[in-house]
Amino acid sequence: MTEQATGAHHPQQRARNGGQQPTITEHVTGAQSLIRSLEEVGADTVFGIPGGAILPAYDPLMDSSKVRHVLVRHEQGAGHAATGYAQATGRVGVCMATSGPGATNLVTPIADAHMDSVPMVAITGQVASKAIGTDAFQEADICGITMPITKHNFLVTDPAEIPKTIAEAFHIASSGRPGPVLVDIAKDALQAQTSFVWPPQTDLPGYRPVTKPHAKQIREAARLITEARRPVLYVGGGVLKAGATEELRILAELTGAPVTTTLMALGAFPDSHPLHVGMPGMHGAVTAVTALQKSDLIVALGARFDDRVTGKLDSFAPFAKIVHADIDPAEIGKNRAADVPIVGDAREVIADLVVAIQAERDEGRSGDYTEWWRNLTRWRDTYPLGYDLPDDGSLSPQQVIQRIGRLAPEGTIYAAGVGQHQMWASHFIDYEQPGTWLNSGGAGTMGYAVPAAMGAKAGAPGRTVWAIDGDGCFQMTNQELVTCALNNIPIKVAIINNGALGMVRQWQTLFYNQRYSNTVLHSGPEGDAAEPGTVTGPSGGTRVPDFVKLAEAMGCVGIRCEDPAELDAVIAKANAINDRPVVVDFIVHEDAMVWPMVAAGTSNDEVMAARGVRPDFGDNEDD
Repeated sequence: MTEQATGAHHPQQRARNGGQQPTITEHVTGAQSLIRSLEEVGADTVFGIPGGAILPAYDPLMDSSKVRHVLVRHEQGAGHAATGYAQATGRVGVCMATSGPGATNLVTPIADAHMDSVPMVAITGQVASKAIGTDAFQEADICGITMPITKHNFLVTDPAEIPKTIAEAFHIASSGRPGPVLVDIAKDALQAQTSFVWPPQTDLPGYRPVTKPHAKQIREAARLITEARRPVLYVGGGVLKAGATEELRILAELTGAPVTTTLMALGAFPDSHPLHVGMPGMHGAVTAVTALQKSDLIVALGARFDDRVTGKLDSFAPFAKIVHADIDPAEIGKNRAADVPIVGDAREVIADLVVAIQAERDEGRSGDYTEWWRNLTRWRDTYPLGYDLPDDGSLSPQQVIQRIGRLAPEGTIYAAGVGQHQMWASHFIDYEQPGTWLNSGGAGTMGYAVPAAMGAKAGAPGRTVWAIDGDGCFQMTNQELVTCALNNIPIKVAIINNGALGMVRQWQTLFYNQRYSNTVLHSGPEGDAAEPGTVTGPSGGTRVPDFVKLAEAMGCVGIRCEDPAELDAVIAKANAINDRPVVVDFIVHEDAMVWPMVAAGTSNDEVMAARGVRPDFGDNEDD
């Protein structure tokens, strides 16, 4: 792990690693100890909402000059904001909530962070220790509830344990395979007097993440890469978590092997690089899907062979040997047996692979992928990503997203919701740098985009942040725009408004005989006449709410765009406004679909380049 990714720059990390730091001892309350601990681990932003059990912590928080608290409108927003902060900065994101419903409202973002290996510490208040287990007012066993979806969690009833617990929580969250850690603190522990001692003596028996890969496995992997005729570097989000993007570029250019980057790894390898063949998976590029399917060697780096990439597992990449490198040994062999398993940090693994492959070259051995690249280039030229403009002259959602990407300032961060707009944002925006693409990959959490963009902007205030959201996703967490407006967090939101739950509607079109059960979001049935002065969609139904008025009511600038001729001017106007949040309601054609596509449960061999278009790869490559 890099220093940025592991949080090794934090004081408690220096102490653990033998650095010199004077001991601090202060007589304080448990609540003051909590805030002092957050200051010492380097937390600078906390997203949260006060309530009875956590209220003692909010009093000393008011006096902290190092920790900024952002008062959100819903605890789910706090959790996703902490995730967006962590993904954009590489530091641990922090959220805070009270007991009972406050804590349970964090369950979704905690599960989301767990699926996507995001370093996050969630701090919750708990009822007084003597009331635990009595069904006291606003009591919930949040440790029990979140045990399956956290990397670890703590229940603190002794105020003396607070510094040690916070130090351990940040270390666990940020080291090894990152993930969320919950710290649940009883109210009486926050109120009691204690001594704050820093640095604390941490004790994590059995927690020793392996970061250095085994040399023999590295040599074997290098040999297979050299001998392969059709290798693919299958790059997952672990490469970003490890800060290994430069090492990846060196490895790819040294070998000349094609690179696929998963949905969670976009930006780990420049989209524009000639060795990049696209994103694999259910809605991946035809070339990337097919490259994996017809490869004879897959080198998986920080990826986990999830179902969205493999399709029907028993038919995935039938000719390929597998080199699987991951920081988490539990992932290796979980879905696909590995011929060469490598446990280690992606940065160290890739750096060692570069050395081993260079040694192979020094011995006169190098891979010949000439024929492989001939096929890859033909597939890439024949089946590029693309889209058709609507016949009725309305806005194409793909065009909207593509123009946002083209007109955005250098280094813009994009946070996407979940659904069609998420896939189009992965396809039609170019990701050249790490940390510029934030999304909910594993959990697929609708409502992620707005609060995640808020967290990213809070962590990287000097960068432009666009949330690419659907009208369905937006209506789940748009209240956080109030948080943005009141806290000087000027994000930009593009609502790709097709009046429907788009991805579900696409499945109903393809697999349910166009029976659109409960996927239309505007108020009137298709074809109903709208009242004068109301905002209507392409099919005539009244759209409720009016997103422009809603945005203005929440302290944002609201803009609507329906005409392709105005598209660039509207985007430029949004980019120019930096003193408050901007919401652009893009009214797009409702029938646009995401292609390519591998239907759920089918083989990647059945990838469709477009509706009714199955790629023809010939028969001579299946050898």
